[in-house]
Amino acid sequence: MSEVQEVGDVVDEPAAEPPSGLWAWAVSRPWWVQVLLVYAAARLFTTAVFLWVASVQGQNAWTGEHPDYFPYVGLMFDGSWYKNVAENGYPAQLPVGADGLVQQNAWAFFPLFPMLARGLMLVTRAPWEVVAPLLALVLGAGAMLAIHRTVVRGAPRAVAARPGLPLATVALVSVFPTAAVLQVAYTEALALLLVASALLLLLRRDYGWMALVVVALGFTRAVALPMAVVVVAHAAVRWWSSRRGDDTFTWRTGTGLAGLTLLAAASGFLWPAICGWVTGIPDAYLQTQESWRGVREVAPFGGWFYVPQFWFGSRALLVVSLSFALVIAVLVVPAAWRLGRELHAWAAAYIVYIAAVVEPGSSLARFLLLAFPLAAVTAGVVTRPPVARRWWFGAVVVLMLGLQVLWVRQMWHANPVADWPP
Repeated sequence: MSEVQEVGDVVDEPAAEPPSGLWAWAVSRPWWVQVLLVYAAARLFTTAVFLWVASVQGQNAWTGEHPDYFPYVGLMFDGSWYKNVAENGYPAQLPVGADGLVQQNAWAFFPLFPMLARGLMLVTRAPWEVVAPLLALVLGAGAMLAIHRTVVRGAPRAVAARPGLPLATVALVSVFPTAAVLQVAYTEALALLLVASALLLLLRRDYGWMALVVVALGFTRAVALPMAVVVVAHAAVRWWSSRRGDDTFTWRTGTGLAGLTLLAAASGFLWPAICGWVTGIPDAYLQTQESWRGVREVAPFGGWFYVPQFWFGSRALLVVSLSFALVIAVLVVPAAWRLGRELHAWAAAYIVYIAAVVEPGSSLARFLLLAFPLAAVTAGVVTRPPVARRWWFGAVVVLMLGLQVLWVRQMWHANPVADWPP
């Protein structure tokens, strides 16, 4: 039975007619073709949304009125910052305003994605606004392939309970409201590829290759630190299995996993350390991050005390409480526990991490894209009967596509008067 058939459960209905035409061709393809077809369909939908929003976009700080597709997805918001990094690198000195405070600067933007784009720009002679979005698009395709394999390898109980779960997970990640960034000049596509690859390599016990991927993640986004928690969870699973006689856990295994844990933790501080070394200011990265915040003080979970007040006023406590309750519920429902320990650990550790270090503003929804195991949880909430499973999956897809249209229209559309970055 093919993965696409399982997502729709076409074959579970005795009276259903056999697939024909394009659908028959799709369900007969290998798993990786099915993944790429799902991803391509989602990106075509998003492209249409971008073209529509660009048609009503006025002149702004990055483009002229009614920009073409590539300038619109390659230069808007952080895309221009990454372009600056690709073309000019990083300043040796932090820019300081008249008030003596560090101003917004390129050190907030990690180097691996813009450097990859720069290499392609040199080879192809194509401009940033063409190379960077296409690079992100390809990296996103690779991420979907890695996600599929990670769910297959890391969540066997969940896959058994919900047929077609790997492809369903790919579909939900592809249509996630902020998945539009997988085809713009942002780092999400590369970060998603590296996170999924790191988890897959950990599950396969390819620890040496995982170490290289984690270091690369440290040069991509500030998300390597929670990967250390996942390695600890993996080590605990192996140790406990060895106690039951189902696995081996030697002194060498423990030492290697301890080293991998330390490497993951160190990778989380790698870029801030380089920033401090180059500029001569130990907390240069922290000061740079403060320049983007509404309150110039970076404290764990600190943003949750003032940002919700701005957005929701007297209802802030209620909104925050309901939001945290929803996240906790997603992490503890039976579908979540059916995930493997490593996937469950990544979802939980990453959510706690971004809640601690990220100001809960307009970019928070974009950061949730990396918590992709929650897509498997969402798809696996309803396991039977097949008709209920189909309706649930279809409803979630439609809802996410609608929210994606809303996100692009409201967040990517630049308002010259007052705006919040996506």
